[in-house]
Amino acid sequence: MSDDGMGPAWEKAEKAITKGKGESALKILREADPNGKEVTTLRLAGHATWLNAKSNGNRAEYRKAAGLLREATKKNPRDKKAGNLYNDVLNEMQNKGISETTLPRLLNDGTPTPAGIMAILLAGILLLAAVNLANRTDVTTDIVELELTWNGGSDTGKVTIELYPSDAPNHVDNFKTLVNDGDYDATIFHRIIDGFMIQGGDFTNQDGTGGHAGNFYEYCNGQPSTDSSCSGAGETAWTVPDEADNGRVHNSCTISMAKTSAPHTGGSQFFLIPEDSAPDWLDGVHTVFGSITDGCEHVTAISEVATGEGDVPVEVHLWGRFEKSELRRRYLTDEMFDELEKGLVSETGQYIANPFLSIQR
Repeated sequence: MSDDGMGPAWEKAEKAITKGKGESALKILREADPNGKEVTTLRLAGHATWLNAKSNGNRAEYRKAAGLLREATKKNPRDKKAGNLYNDVLNEMQNKGISETTLPRLLNDGTPTPAGIMAILLAGILLLAAVNLANRTDVTTDIVELELTWNGGSDTGKVTIELYPSDAPNHVDNFKTLVNDGDYDATIFHRIIDGFMIQGGDFTNQDGTGGHAGNFYEYCNGQPSTDSSCSGAGETAWTVPDEADNGRVHNSCTISMAKTSAPHTGGSQFFLIPEDSAPDWLDGVHTVFGSITDGCEHVTAISEVATGEGDVPVEVHLWGRFEKSELRRRYLTDEMFDELEKGLVSETGQYIANPFLSIQR
C-alpha cells in the first residue's frame, strides 16, 4: 500500500494515540499494514505499545516498544519523531530499571556478577569496543585520546578528541576527571546503532544503567542541591547540569553527553557520532562537548559491527590497561588472572593470546 493509501490509517492511529488508546491504534495499524513495512507504521506502533507499557508496567511491552522504534530509526535515521520517541522510551526504561535486552548483567556496581566472571574467563561472550584513555594520569590539556578495540581484538584504533571547555566547562571538567581517575579504562560501548551513534561510559554496570559524574556539580539525580552526600545516596547520585544551549550541534564526529529525558541527568555516559550521522533532533537537548579531530573512521567502523537485541554488539570483550593489582581488585583472583595472561581458547577453537593488553607487572 502506498503512503497515500496509508495516510488515513496513520491519521486514525495517531488520533487514537493522542487519546491514550494504544490498543485501538495497534488494531488500526495491523489492519492497514500487517507486515509493518512502513517507517511511519513502526513509529506509531512503537508509540502505541509504549502507551500500553506505561499503563500495565509490563517489561516485555517496554522492550517491544523500544524494538519497534529502534527499527523505525534504523530505516529512517532522519525521522526526528521516531528518534525522539526512541530516546524517551529508553530513558523511561532506564529510570524504571528495565534493560533493553534480556542479556545478563556483567557487572553490578563494578563487581562482576557470576555471568560477568564467566564472560571474562571465556574471553567475552559479547565483544564490545573497549575504551582506554591515553595519558590518563595527566590529562590537563583539552585533547584526549581514546584507544579502541573491536572485533575480538583484531581491530584497533586511536581516536583523538578536542574538548570544548569554553562552551561546556562542566562537561569537559567531568570528562577529564573521569579520564584521570581511570574510570573509563576497560569500559565498553554497550549500545551501538549503525548510522546513529555508539554509546559507552557506564563504568559501574557496563550496560547503560550505571555510572555517575566524577565531581559534585551541585546536582543530585538532576535536582539542584548543595548537599554533596545527596541525602545519603552519595556520589552515585551526582549528575552534571545541562549545557546543551551552548551553540554546539550534533554534527558527525562529535562527542555528546548521554542522559535520561529529564534535564541535568548526565553522569559518565557519552556517545560518539560516526561519519555518516548527524542526529540534529538531539540539538539543544544533549550537550555536545567536543569533536573528533582524528580517527573518526574507527567510530564509524564500530558503529557497523553486528548487534542483537537492545543494540548490544553480538560479541563483547573486556580489554584494558591495568596493573595486576588493580585488575585483580576489580575483577579477578590470582588464578583467573594467570589463566587470562597465558591465553584463552575461544568457543570457535581460535587461540586468543594475552587478551588484556599492555599488562604491567
